[in-house]
Amino acid sequence: MKIAYTLAPGRGETNLLLAELARVLTGQGLRLCGTVQVDIDRETDDRCDMDVMVLPDGPTIRISQSLGKNARGCRLDPEALEQAVALSDQALDGHIDLLIVNKFGKHEAEGRGFRDTIGKALANGVPVLVGANKLNVDALNTFCDGAAQQLAPDLASLVNWIQTPDHATA
Repeated sequence: MKIAYTLAPGRGETNLLLAELARVLTGQGLRLCGTVQVDIDRETDDRCDMDVMVLPDGPTIRISQSLGKNARGCRLDPEALEQAVALSDQALDGHIDLLIVNKFGKHEAEGRGFRDTIGKALANGVPVLVGANKLNVDALNTFCDGAAQQLAPDLASLVNWIQTPDHATA
């Protein structure tokens, strides 16, 4: 398998790192698909709006829903996420150099979201880079049968992994 993940320590840092990586790789001429997340701060709430940009050049889809200031439930809009998944999955039918998935989250851990798209990319020999979080990293490793390589959360490490011809882990 040609799959790796990264996990940055601060809130939103993985999103920023993957968005910058996509910008750099696109500038180098690599063909990307998947999503990068762009969080938009809100003036009236401590929570941000979560948008994903479907690679390589859009659309941008709001994947969060406003549940009210005191709501504690999951704000993810599953229909919006599935729209981003479908667009990314369609792009895999072309020649793609890398699938980026902004996060292997709860939906992927439960068998939904980008899980099938990740499997399709790997079956087609397309390397996959996934943003991870501490809550779902074990589920990601289980899904990948331990083959996912953890990469340092810095641009140089990610670019190096992508530019190395053999992405497979030991």
